[in-house]
Order: sequence, then structure tokens, then C-alpha cells
Amino acid sequence: MKSGAVLTERQQKWFATVQANFEKATGRPVAAWVEIMKACPETAPRAQAAWLKANHGVGQNHAAQILDACRPSDGPGWDEPEALRQALWKDPGSLAILEAIERLAGGADGVISGQRKGYTSFSRAVQFAATRPLKGGRALLGLKLDPAVSVRLTPALRRESWSERLNAVVELDGPEQVDAEIARLFAMAAENG
Repeated sequence: MKSGAVLTERQQKWFATVQANFEKATGRPVAAWVEIMKACPETAPRAQAAWLKANHGVGQNHAAQILDACRPSDGPGWDEPEALRQALWKDPGSLAILEAIERLAGGADGVISGQRKGYTSFSRAVQFAATRPLKGGRALLGLKLDPAVSVRLTPALRRESWSERLNAVVELDGPEQVDAEIARLFAMAAENG
């Protein structure tokens, strides 16, 4: 696993393309969208993104760029993965689960771990797994798998901020639950990424 890497080469190219084509795709430069956002009645980022889509046809990725430009950073950015990790994984119990998952990722070829504000991702060409802390020292692991492949998995019913390709989830109560079955599922998901 490449630690410290934030994006795969494919993801870097994709983000560069989204940024390069922003004005063509949205019809306006970012500065114009910042002005438009002053009229938005919403204050929460998800509601603001929904407002942009409903009122201006702006997709999720372009909305994220607009919202980033509208507000000063409220914490570390993508270029500060260690600071993002420390801010997100404060609970020692959740952190122990993350570290157990990272050990699994370390045994898989070509896996890149990327830290986001709300989760830690695992990718090859595309994201195949992600995990985020849950209250009480727990963690949620999302995998790019059909939930039917294991009784431990359930369908991802809640919309997470990570890739919509992660169709299966498992709640982990402690690092000991990152066992041989989770290792098998993680490896299967890695083959999908």
C-alpha cells in the first residue's frame, strides 16, 4: 500500500479534467458561482449542493468546487492527509480499527490509501473500500462488493460521502473484528478496484 498517497493516477487525471473543464461544463467561472451562492438560502453544504443542482443544474463534483471556493477552509485540506487523519480518527477505538484495516491494505498490491475529511479511502484504479469512524469507538467499512457474498455484509442503505460503488457495508466494533473474513472480503473488493 502506498501510504501518504492521496489519489491514484487515474483519480488525479479525472480531477484535473473536472477542474480544466469547469467553466465549459457549468457555463461560468468559479468567481461567478461564488456570487450566485450569495443568494442561496441554504447553509449546510449538502443542502447548498442540492440547491445548486435543483436551481442551476450543477452536478456534485462541480458543486464541491464551488462550495470550496465559497468558504474559507474549516480545517486541513486534501494536501494535508496526516492532519485530516488526526482530525477524523480521534477516538482510540475507531483508530485501532482503521489501523487493522490499513494492515490488510498493506498486504494488497497497488493499493493507495487516501485520507478525506470524512473517511479514509482505499483505491487501485478506482475506490474499492472506505472506512469512517462511528460513535463509541466503532467504524463503518464500505466495500465494492455485492452484499450477498457474505453474511457479515449489509446493503449500503445510507448515502455515504464516499463512492457510490461501495454497495456493501459492515459495522466493526473493534479491531479484533478485522479478521480473516474481513481480509477475504477486502481482497475481493480490491480485485474490483
